[in-house]
Amino acid sequence: MLDVWKLRESLVLASLIIFTLSMFMWCNHGSSDKRQVYTVYMGTCQRARFQLQAFTPVCFMKFFPECSSTVGSEVLLYCYHRSFNGFAAKLTKDEAAKLREKDGVVSVFRSQKKQLHTTRSWDFMGFNKKVKRSIIESDIIVGMLDTGIWPESQSFNDTGLGPIPKKWKGTCQSSANFTCNRKIIGAKYYRANGDISPYDYKSPRDSEGHRTHTSSTAAGGLVSKASLYGIAKGTARGRICWSDGCYDEDILAAFDDAIADGVDIISLSVGSFFSSEYFDDTIAIGAFHSMKNGVLTLNSAGNSGPILSSITNFSPWSLSVAASTIDRKFITKVKLGNGKIYEGTSINTFDLKGKMYPFITGAAVPNTSRGYTSEDSRFCVPGTLNETLVKGKIVFCDYNSDGTGPAEAGAIGAVFQSGAHKDYVFTYSLPLSNLNLDDGRNVLNYVNTTGNRTATTFKTNVEDDQFAPFIVSFSSRGPNPATPDILKPDATAPGVDILAAWSEAVPLTETKDDTRIVPCNIISGTSMSCPHATGAAVYVKSFHPTWSSAAIKSALMTTAFPMSSKNNLEAEFAYGAGHINPAQAAQSGLVYDAGEIDYVKFLCGQGYTPKQLKLITESNFTCSEETNGVVWDLNYPSFTLSTTPGNSITRVFHRTVTNVGSPVSTYKVVVNAPPGLIIQVQPSVLSFKSLGQKLTFIGTVGAEIGNSMISGSLIWDDGVHQVRSPIVAYASLVE
Repeated sequence: MLDVWKLRESLVLASLIIFTLSMFMWCNHGSSDKRQVYTVYMGTCQRARFQLQAFTPVCFMKFFPECSSTVGSEVLLYCYHRSFNGFAAKLTKDEAAKLREKDGVVSVFRSQKKQLHTTRSWDFMGFNKKVKRSIIESDIIVGMLDTGIWPESQSFNDTGLGPIPKKWKGTCQSSANFTCNRKIIGAKYYRANGDISPYDYKSPRDSEGHRTHTSSTAAGGLVSKASLYGIAKGTARGRICWSDGCYDEDILAAFDDAIADGVDIISLSVGSFFSSEYFDDTIAIGAFHSMKNGVLTLNSAGNSGPILSSITNFSPWSLSVAASTIDRKFITKVKLGNGKIYEGTSINTFDLKGKMYPFITGAAVPNTSRGYTSEDSRFCVPGTLNETLVKGKIVFCDYNSDGTGPAEAGAIGAVFQSGAHKDYVFTYSLPLSNLNLDDGRNVLNYVNTTGNRTATTFKTNVEDDQFAPFIVSFSSRGPNPATPDILKPDATAPGVDILAAWSEAVPLTETKDDTRIVPCNIISGTSMSCPHATGAAVYVKSFHPTWSSAAIKSALMTTAFPMSSKNNLEAEFAYGAGHINPAQAAQSGLVYDAGEIDYVKFLCGQGYTPKQLKLITESNFTCSEETNGVVWDLNYPSFTLSTTPGNSITRVFHRTVTNVGSPVSTYKVVVNAPPGLIIQVQPSVLSFKSLGQKLTFIGTVGAEIGNSMISGSLIWDDGVHQVRSPIVAYASLVE
């Protein structure tokens, strides 16, 4: 869906668009159950060949003249023609295979379902309400591709805002239950299969909260004293997806519209379940064409960590964002009848007023009438507990779940023990605390050896986290599965226990008896970190409206706060260049810029054919030995090299930096190289005489690699600006 907000008095005063992916799907030569949805990508719009108005039938009829060419027919779902060429259709495997061999086709791939990558955080980033602002912030438009938006939230109030930016070409898909304003300046939903569940709205309205949360983080207005039942008080600032997921054909349709409608930044907290080649992935395709039009796409890295190479958004022309903690944590205490108190984790909004309740183990109360034993009920899975014996008691469970089992059985509260990561928390439908295994063992011993067992849980307290920031366990890690020598993720931003606006269409949890409806909620995910980075990107663009997407990306990466491998063993594979620093990014000093031709040379070196690149770029660029760009020469703000385990390696990197700081300035190189890493830079001094001047340097990096990784850094320093790039050498299992 396409929701657009005009931001003023906001974290970042920008206009925001939210694309809720949905539209309706409606020749059928053969059994329909043999057809699947495929995306046929045909590259850049070639207006010399097709008139824009005529392209919709042409794109499909060129290959299937015998079929109806109407979008919404039984076969044709979408024609993409506003920003790039292609279509989505229901095809057989044979039809798809034949299309791959056709002239004019770059790629054909099955539509996949993608997943969502689901306050104080801005202050933690050093970006408070007193930071310097640009007068053009309110003219920047941000496109949010997600689940919709709850327009009544105070985060999207347009009181005092001026007119909608004149450059906006989009529309508001209004309905009886949804209207836009000068903050949400446009909205559209997409749903190719036409199947909208009773839990969704047939409109851009958010039915589950995800996009309302991310949108208010990226660009929502100031909401004073925002909290969740008094927890995490502070100031909250700042629909391609439905209840059953986010589908490729809808995502690409939203990109097609967003670029043509005039957005400045695209934010997408959605990703695949597995990695794909660049032009077999709708997000990478959409981001490429965004880059061609000067629009930076920011992606969530994914929530499949801490497994290495689990990142699924990794195209070099987009910014991939990891998730890190902020300096607060949520503690829920459990008190036993013997007076001992244990600290667990959760977001518990309930206050039992210190009253003690009978305390039992799930193992002691199996639902034998349905054939369950204590080995089943100890985990408190729904249906395994005896409701008669559980009602009115607190239950101890040997599993970290969503709490539905104890809640549906009538428990007053629950205490869980598990060895799962506890660096992020959840909200439950009853008073609940998650204990680690050591404390859980002590509590279990109390329950099993004490006669009159009682316990209570307290409402959650917020405490300082002195170890922040560190990368949360769920954040997807590098290295890059497609191009090992491009570092991914690019950077990190707050994505753990983030307070932001929420949809009031759904209760706080999915438990059937939960009736709590809230305007704000606390959730975690790289879906939360991506909009923080989006807000930072908008802030940079507000000071530098003519910068390319690569320049904005470079500024965010090279000014990031360095992080330590002491808290994250995966080092740069966890946090990239470091923790985003929005205020400093607007004054980066130098940028590593890149344009379409740079990425085309890179793609030549990656094995893409001249035929494919001509379609993608609408140019006659020819790959040759001179133009085949080695990956180490892509003008990227980080440096990466890999080899097989136990080998040494040397790579030469050619880089060009553009002066965006002081007109007359001299930068000296500062190299940080640990044992095993040799870094040489020529020249070691760069002297600029004007703004916009470009100077080139050569970095030679040698590494003795065992079975792990070594990392250092290269910094250009003029006494005012420190332009830092990470350097990573590692042993790759893929040759």
